[in-house]
Amino acid sequence: MSELGLNTISFAGHAASSAQFRMLYSEGMSLVEETAAYLDGQGRVASKALPRMASVLYAAESMRLTTRLMQMASWLLLQRAVNNGEMSRDQVLAEKNKVRLDGFNVDRNAPGWNDLPEAFRDLVERSLRLQNRVALLDREIYRPTEAPMVPDNQNSVKAQLTLLQTAFGE
Repeated sequence: MSELGLNTISFAGHAASSAQFRMLYSEGMSLVEETAAYLDGQGRVASKALPRMASVLYAAESMRLTTRLMQMASWLLLQRAVNNGEMSRDQVLAEKNKVRLDGFNVDRNAPGWNDLPEAFRDLVERSLRLQNRVALLDREIYRPTEAPMVPDNQNSVKAQLTLLQTAFGE
């Protein structure tokens, strides 16, 4: 093989404007709405009954959760704008520099984590899975040289299927 990656088919360009993207977009926006409703309602009530350590952790994690979701929503809206011809790829690249899709991890071993409401922890976990899918798609579309490389001894078709499963959560 002459150049690394020439034998790999990139599905990212097609996936970004496909039915799968629309599903990802819908899932992301629904999670934003669900989280906002939870934090303003049931979560607010539940947080008042938490022990002190869990209460502090809840406050910090809810800020991280909302930040993570807003960053993903920004990315999804930018990608939708490109798909709909409302923005050029160059415009999106300039705006995309303001969006962070990583670095909002969670310490599940933090004191008080297990005292947090189960519904809240579920929202955090779902947001992390969605963040990983969006970040993978972002790397595939906008930074293909940073996409995970397939070892020479790994079946390239299997590697592409694995990437697709990761990107689309299947």
